[in-house]
Amino acid sequence: MGLTSKPTPHPTPLDDDPVDTLRLIRSRRVGAVTWHRLMAEHGTARAALLALPQVAHAAGVENYSPCPVEVARHELAAGRLLGAALIVWGSADYPPSLIDLPDAPPVLWAKGDVALLHRPMVALVGARNASSLGLRMARRLAEGLGQAGFVSVSGLARGIDAEAHRATLESGTVAVQAGGVDVAYPDENVALAAEIAAKGCLISEHPPGLQPQARHFPQRNRIVSGLSRAVVVVEAAARSGSLITARNALDQGREVLAVPGHPFDARAAGCNMLLRDGATLVRGPADVLEAIGAEVVPFPAASGVVEDAALLPPVPGPTPPRRPLADIASLHGQILARLGPSPLAEDQLIRDLSLPPATVSQHLLTLELEGRILRAPGGLLSRAD
Repeated sequence: MGLTSKPTPHPTPLDDDPVDTLRLIRSRRVGAVTWHRLMAEHGTARAALLALPQVAHAAGVENYSPCPVEVARHELAAGRLLGAALIVWGSADYPPSLIDLPDAPPVLWAKGDVALLHRPMVALVGARNASSLGLRMARRLAEGLGQAGFVSVSGLARGIDAEAHRATLESGTVAVQAGGVDVAYPDENVALAAEIAAKGCLISEHPPGLQPQARHFPQRNRIVSGLSRAVVVVEAAARSGSLITARNALDQGREVLAVPGHPFDARAAGCNMLLRDGATLVRGPADVLEAIGAEVVPFPAASGVVEDAALLPPVPGPTPPRRPLADIASLHGQILARLGPSPLAEDQLIRDLSLPPATVSQHLLTLELEGRILRAPGGLLSRAD
């Protein structure tokens, strides 16, 4: 709709019809940011729906119709048939850690123990083709944080995500799904998803039955980071979804931590990049707890995994220069603030920012990979949301 500014806080009437709420967010070209702005301007979902055709007309979209009533009712029925709960922004069950995000999901489908959404969480994310050592590290971190009272949150992918979920089925785990709450992806995690539904909590902002597509994964990642006090990246390639989650965490004011890896291992390249840019180095659960200001408790030693920082010898040589992660987040914010739905020439953007072209191009690539900007022929750029 061309509504790209951050929404102002707004009340969500407790008596708002869930059908109207679903119709609004499922309407064409209405994303989370637009939903919040419409609610802030019109007060109720029903009033926003009535105004939506005119809003669309003002944005140059003719013959616009909101989501049909039947579609929203079918979604409600499908969710209830699954035994899932619909959680609306502003309701008592809505995760408090998401409430202040400018793109907070207006609705969440949850299956399992929704009380977990109100406990402190730490995200554990990483490579799908994780190494044996990476999987052991993920399990050790998840178990240790679980013992300290934290719920693990991840994206139910194979590799690091799945290992973190398995390790915390008893202490508390939340899986954020890119598709519907009933659609486990990949297929190999169907049994794990069923265990999480029974002992933990599955959540999704999408309708039940929706098969995940590429654009849904960056959207999922912002929820993973938003739920968490910190995001810990265990293994990640130089271009991976885990780094998108880390960037989201920065934008949301969360801590970013990473487990170091061997420079020759491509699965460690992303973690090592984060550490170079100022992320907190993680050697065990105690490092994570210290970074988020939680009580550090002793953890039993695991074979082949060093848990006590005092046991590690000092690293020789000078400390490499770091580019503060806050500076990267600030530059991303400046780029996004200058882009809107109307395309802007990349050259003009570079002139507006008064920065070296190579610097801007590097960060444009990152934002493009994250799905936050769109590139059109002729060197034109626009904002995706």
